[in-house]
Amino acid sequence: MPSAGPDLNALLALFPPSAYIRSADAVPADAVPEPYRRLLVHEHHMTVTVEAHYADLVNVIVLDRRLEGDTYARKILLALQKTGQFVQFGLVRIHLQYTSPAVRAEILSQRTPLGRILIRHNVLRRIEPTAFLRIVPGPEMMSWFRLPVPRITYGRLALIHCDGKPAIELLEIVAPEPTEM
Repeated sequence: MPSAGPDLNALLALFPPSAYIRSADAVPADAVPEPYRRLLVHEHHMTVTVEAHYADLVNVIVLDRRLEGDTYARKILLALQKTGQFVQFGLVRIHLQYTSPAVRAEILSQRTPLGRILIRHNVLRRIEPTAFLRIVPGPEMMSWFRLPVPRITYGRLALIHCDGKPAIELLEIVAPEPTEM
């Protein structure tokens, strides 16, 4: 049975002000155009999917973070290792009580993308996309993705269930694909 999923406004409120998104509209999965559908409409880790799409590993860049008790949230970018190009923006809230001490320590070290940590530690997980979004980037996102003008891109809200518990709430927005010349 599908979960309600993370609330977009609640995730955005973790790190105000949210000048990174001008607008976000929910769209059905079958309305997400390619290549965004291939990047977002699946039940796999975005780390693995983005790395396959760009044929390069990614590094995580933590822009901001919050730790309150067993709840850790962070605002991140994924950057290609070869070029440093930012290819994904994300907000994540992790309920650390559902992670092992080793996973928790690696997450809090902020050195490795989340998907890679969960895979490396063989955490029993299920990734559940709960909504797909058509995004108009705001000034910050335009700067990160090197956009001279806003260009539509797409994202998703998702839950990652670890050992059957809804442990991780995500907003993942991929960089707009280059326009045809």
